[in-house]
Amino acid sequence: MPVLHNRISNEELKQRMYAETEPRKTVSFYKYFQIAEPAAFRDELYKTFYELKVFGRIYVANEGINGQISVPESNYEAFRDALYAADPALNGIRMNIAVDDDGKSFWVLRIKVRPKIVADGIDDPNFDPAKMGTHLKAKEFNELAAQPNTIIVDMRNHYEYEVGHFENALEVPSDTFRDQLPMAVDMLNDKRDKNIIMYCTGGIRCEKASAYLLHNGFKNVFQLEGGIIEYTRKAKEEGLPLKFKGKNFVFDDRLGERITEDVIAQCHICGKPCDTHTNCKNDGCHLLFIQCEECAAKYEGCCSESCQEEMHLPKDEQKNRRAGRENGTMVFNKSKDHPLRKHRDEWKEMRASEQQD
Repeated sequence: MPVLHNRISNEELKQRMYAETEPRKTVSFYKYFQIAEPAAFRDELYKTFYELKVFGRIYVANEGINGQISVPESNYEAFRDALYAADPALNGIRMNIAVDDDGKSFWVLRIKVRPKIVADGIDDPNFDPAKMGTHLKAKEFNELAAQPNTIIVDMRNHYEYEVGHFENALEVPSDTFRDQLPMAVDMLNDKRDKNIIMYCTGGIRCEKASAYLLHNGFKNVFQLEGGIIEYTRKAKEEGLPLKFKGKNFVFDDRLGERITEDVIAQCHICGKPCDTHTNCKNDGCHLLFIQCEECAAKYEGCCSESCQEEMHLPKDEQKNRRAGRENGTMVFNKSKDHPLRKHRDEWKEMRASEQQD
């Protein structure tokens, strides 16, 4: 029987993954249903998936399951059947297969028990995430989205929206889903007579968001079945016009899958058209930001000259600089108000002024 937690270093696991020769499928899935004993459910899943060489992260809670994984192609059917058999509620659960995938998205299996599979900040005991909006398939989405009485709402974070979104989609400008829910209610409060379509990456956030709108008295609420991933797959299969433009941000090593060739974002340093997300190479920062190839070379993958300088300091001095630094100001900050974006905007203004002169 395998151990129920990984005991090998991430670096070694990553090297092993890149040495694999068999292709892998990257798959996401979720289901809201009641799990009486999440810890026991988690342990049984871990034992089964470990044997099938599944990598990725799976969250289990009383309210259900949420997973993003990769699995060797020869083990995909066994993995799918094992997930179907884990609980009657999971029989036939939809699998979202990655659109633009090299199979190198994950290198270790992590299954964690959490209070909720999507942190939402909702403490109302009468809220039921299973009472969600009407599901729309790709063709239905295109048809309803074209109607003038329809509003499309993006329930992803702003840095996801920045690199790709549906045409005319409304952004709910927040860094966290828990903040977006009440914000969406406020933003849509005077539009209760409209058809409201909510979407996200794979469906899990917009499903809960649509349930939250219904819980707050909205009537004509819809959600995109399977999110952007399933929409893209079905639209391509059926020859439908793609209404999503740009990249779909994903939370694995790829940081994005190409949906269309449109580049709608800009390098956060110089302002050139670019939609490549990266993390600052300075260990004291790791800011998630968008960087073009030229700036990546100039700053060695760092988000600024100060981070580039700090990255080359002796390790002890790097630690001294980081001591007392406030997380959330420059570290792991994805906010629209981050100083890096201010620098980019100032650069764009300067270039525009130079061109006018």
